[in-house]
Amino acid sequence: MIEGKKVLALVPARRGSKGLPLKNIRPLGGKPLLAWPIEAARQSRHVDRVVISTEDAEFAEIARQAGADVPFLRPAALASDTSPSIDFMVHALETLAAAGEHYDYFVLLEPTSPLTEASDVDAALQALHARQATADSIVGVSALVTEHPAFAVRFNPSGLMEPYAAASFGQLPRRQDIEPLYSLDGSLYISKTEALLRERGFCHQRTLPYVTPRWKSLEVDDIVDFVCIEAVLAHRELILSSQA
Repeated sequence: MIEGKKVLALVPARRGSKGLPLKNIRPLGGKPLLAWPIEAARQSRHVDRVVISTEDAEFAEIARQAGADVPFLRPAALASDTSPSIDFMVHALETLAAAGEHYDYFVLLEPTSPLTEASDVDAALQALHARQATADSIVGVSALVTEHPAFAVRFNPSGLMEPYAAASFGQLPRRQDIEPLYSLDGSLYISKTEALLRERGFCHQRTLPYVTPRWKSLEVDDIVDFVCIEAVLAHRELILSSQA
């Protein structure tokens, strides 16, 4: 809880994955990928219950062994590539509500962002709760640096390269002069439950940013991402000491 407000953490883990088959249970650092967000939520000082949302019995058992509750299986109709994410979240909330469980805050932690830690969940929850009069949700974002649109290029009809946002390459700004921009990084999503159901999403006019460092913003989409995250885990202490 956070000041008497109940907090639910939901970890989604459907079986289907085209980019990296069965990625949600692929071993990372000695444990299945879906175990990482479960562990982060369980270690949070504010999360009251950690629930897995999956349509797959094997995934459900792996999640249970990792410490998540499995009070239901997600309907197959809500586990396809085209199923809107909000639908499985509503399903989870409505199923728990039917059993008499109601939560004030809803935390979504995806297995594809395994570097999110309990400290991030707690800091984000505290930031949102402190701003509850003006904000209803908070989402993870990371700074755009090399991917900043100021440095984007396109190909002209002759197949030659030209800057996208400047008249010429000579007018490209220095990196230290560009306007700071951020992108949604998937590291965490938190909302007041009633606002999530009303807005059917986390991002709207009352959404706060939770800025994550570059190394924590890595997401698993393919095997290259997996290798990069394994390298980060192997050198985590070095990364932290360099930022101290």
